[in-house]
Amino acid sequence: MPTPAPTPTLITPHPGAASPGPAATPGQPSLSIGISGSYGGLNLGDEAILSAILGSLREARPDAELVVISRNAEHTRRHQDADRVVQTRDLSRDEVLPEIERLDLFLLGGGGILYDEEARHYLRDMRLAQERGIPTFTYAVGAGPLDQPGDRKLVRDVLSRAEGLTVRDQISKRVFEDVGIERPVEVVADPALLLTSDQFSHAMLADEGVRDHGRLVGFSVREPGKAAPDLDVAGYHALLAEAADFVVHRFDADVLFVPIERDDIRHSHAVIGRMLAADRAHVLKGTYSPQQLLGLMDHLDLVVGMRLHFLLFAALGAVPFLPLPYAAKVTDFVTALGVTPPARVSRESAGPLLAAIDKAWDCREQQRTHLVQRLPEYQDRARRTTGLAVALLGRPVPMTRTLAR
Repeated sequence: MPTPAPTPTLITPHPGAASPGPAATPGQPSLSIGISGSYGGLNLGDEAILSAILGSLREARPDAELVVISRNAEHTRRHQDADRVVQTRDLSRDEVLPEIERLDLFLLGGGGILYDEEARHYLRDMRLAQERGIPTFTYAVGAGPLDQPGDRKLVRDVLSRAEGLTVRDQISKRVFEDVGIERPVEVVADPALLLTSDQFSHAMLADEGVRDHGRLVGFSVREPGKAAPDLDVAGYHALLAEAADFVVHRFDADVLFVPIERDDIRHSHAVIGRMLAADRAHVLKGTYSPQQLLGLMDHLDLVVGMRLHFLLFAALGAVPFLPLPYAAKVTDFVTALGVTPPARVSRESAGPLLAAIDKAWDCREQQRTHLVQRLPEYQDRARRTTGLAVALLGRPVPMTRTLAR
């Protein structure tokens, strides 16, 4: 007979850990929550995630100090509502430990950060928290691809010792199971679904050189990378140029390319360079917050896009959209909302893509109504993540999880 697993021995939280009660001293935080992700202005989708997480945590635990572990601390200090920002990636273990030891809860996420070569950078800090008896929790993370044996083992070992595991989509849950995680994993929703908008005024649009009247269709492109390793750049540039020309001539609409990452600007101009109606196309040039980009949706009649969070902004703004799925995470998100994507993004699929754009335009009011009906369910899932996380505050941590190596 197999030997029964030992009953976990409980240890109290790390020295100085606070109970989940109110702050003992007015004006002083009673506890500290760390949030680690791909933050620091690299991607507006990740910045939207962080803004939403911070807002949700403020609402749930106004007594908590919110500490962001960022890849660009100065950017995060300027643009996010964090109480403290640290940049641990370039620090040694001994330098990182004091920052980790002051936490009462360590949150990993959200966003797609657990993939080959990158996962190890985030999991180091999470493992240090576990070694110090600090509760750890994955906050609506995305995972994959995870093919390298060392990264797969690291993800399995560290996440198997977390007090709670949540992912943003079914695909990430399957990745967790594939690497050998046997703990329960809950599928929640992208935290950015809780983002609220700021105004994007007509004057701001005019400053971008975009007509303040008439129809406007938003486009989103992206660079090849680990999330889209098979993307044929020349082919998809030509395909999107043809799609943008179709939008201009078919609907008498201007086209606005909206960068989510810095390199999207270059690819947007490359697409415009292939257009026949390039004079009707624009690239958003200013620096805007995620909340302002969400406000921009008020000016758009339709969205055609590759970037996940550009499509998410459209859904939040009840703007009909046609996804161009380059990765499973995009397909998973849009199909969950009941939107059917084109089968593939390739130069040979121009005819079906143009037909899909035509149909999306004709059916945009039906899709708008559908989005308004479906979205609240996924926003409730996103809110649930915060409740699961803060419920860990003050909870004893099993010693078998903190001592395992």
